Amino acid sequence: MRIPRPPGAPGAPPPVPDDGDGSPLKRVIGPKLLLLFVVGDILGTGIYATTGKVAGKIGGALWLPFVIGFLVAILSAASYAELVGKYPRAAGAALYTHKAFKVPFLTFITAFMVMCSGLASASAAARAFGGDYMAEFVDLPPTLVAVVFVLALAVLNLRGVSESVRTNVVLTVVELSGLLLVIGIGVFAVLAGDGQPARLGEFDTGGSGYAALTGVLGATALGFFAFLGFEDSVNMAEETRDPARTFPRAIFLGVAVTGTVYVLVALVSSLLVDHHTLQGSSGPLLEVVRVGWDGFPPRLFALIALFAVTNSALINLMMASRLCYGMANEGILPRALARVLPRRRTPVVGIVFTTVLTVALASTGEIAGLGDTAAFLLLCVFALVNVAVLVLRKDHVPHRHFRAPTALPVLGAVTALTLASPLADRPADVYVRAGVLLVIGVALWGVNRIALGGARRAGRG
Repeated sequence: MRIPRPPGAPGAPPPVPDDGDGSPLKRVIGPKLLLLFVVGDILGTGIYATTGKVAGKIGGALWLPFVIGFLVAILSAASYAELVGKYPRAAGAALYTHKAFKVPFLTFITAFMVMCSGLASASAAARAFGGDYMAEFVDLPPTLVAVVFVLALAVLNLRGVSESVRTNVVLTVVELSGLLLVIGIGVFAVLAGDGQPARLGEFDTGGSGYAALTGVLGATALGFFAFLGFEDSVNMAEETRDPARTFPRAIFLGVAVTGTVYVLVALVSSLLVDHHTLQGSSGPLLEVVRVGWDGFPPRLFALIALFAVTNSALINLMMASRLCYGMANEGILPRALARVLPRRRTPVVGIVFTTVLTVALASTGEIAGLGDTAAFLLLCVFALVNVAVLVLRKDHVPHRHFRAPTALPVLGAVTALTLASPLADRPADVYVRAGVLLVIGVALWGVNRIALGGARRAGRG
């Protein structure tokens, strides 16, 4: 990993103001805002749109994949909490991988997988935006809706992190309210005598023994998509006040809050609606609301769900653009991606680049496949990050930071690898899509290496 060129050097990004700590980004995010950011990033598309697909893989025991997913998430969250406190910079997992293994190619691929996972999540949200929830209002081509949706969020992202994070606060409150509404309706309906408790123990994985195991792992792998997001927050380290103290609390509390909400939503969904009905809907929670309270306006809940998937897409686009910015500053991606709008101080080229990729993904995939792709890529990254924590224990920093018990990253690596392996019964197109993205990454790596070699030769000349 190379040191960034100083301002004014050939090929360096133009100088921009900073806040006195070496970063040109504004430190505008405090503890409460960061917690809402983490919760808002985790909540959203996964639970609102893919709950039915998870039910289709496991049956009435819908709660189990979310319980396992929560445990896997908290293990990797501990590793991220330690590393972001130790190295509070915007590059996230790629930075940790580089410091641990010092293999530039692995660093680049890690960064690219994280970015593509975020973009796959954003594109899944864009597709969900045009699904059954939008159908409550108007019938439009889903691909057209997805493209317009992504472009509108890119404009908001360009305006600045303050505007984007404040929008996130509003949307987080709305989407959390929607999930609490589902839980409340479900509890009321069950207490009134509705619901079938026997469903909670029903497994429909297409077989027994090994087939049942792979079915549960496949459901968990897809359900894990709902927990993605806490890892994105570390890319906001340069825009957060006192990150070594702020991040561990925000990450752990954010995962705990969302995990609890998810399990409760899964329980009431399975109690009230048959898993076949859930599986057939791209708006499964709307089905739960209809069954639990037939007098509740379906359009109101559909509107809440649209806010939720909007929030997911917005945050993932923000994180992907910040990751591009951080990697470009380190010379791993082309330096043009580090260019910042002098007035808005937002990574303009990174935003445009990630928006183009998101539009391409949203135009060629469906919700479940895109969500599964995002989860698969990040599970691979989580395995690397958990190993990196152990390798970097020998690297001491002068400031205090959170340190995870050694057992947590060990278990985190094992569980992440298990869910990323073929043991998790996932469709072949997920591996194909991930493979194509990695091929693109390798091609970009080669182009960047050639450009850097040419610049070095020109400098010697």
